[in-house]
Amino acid sequence: MGMRRKGDLPTKVCSCCGRPFAWRKRWEKVWDEVRYCSERCRRGRGKPAQ
Repeated sequence: MGMRRKGDLPTKVCSCCGRPFAWRKRWEKVWDEVRYCSERCRRGRGKPAQ
């Protein structure tokens, strides 16, 4: 993959809060399964966005 600029990283929209978030190295192998921008959103996934 090599070095990439932040602006060139893939992004997704969080299923909980609706905010966009960028790819992270720790999600490299599971990027297709990532749905939430943070641990807080993942834990509160049953609550609708405000």
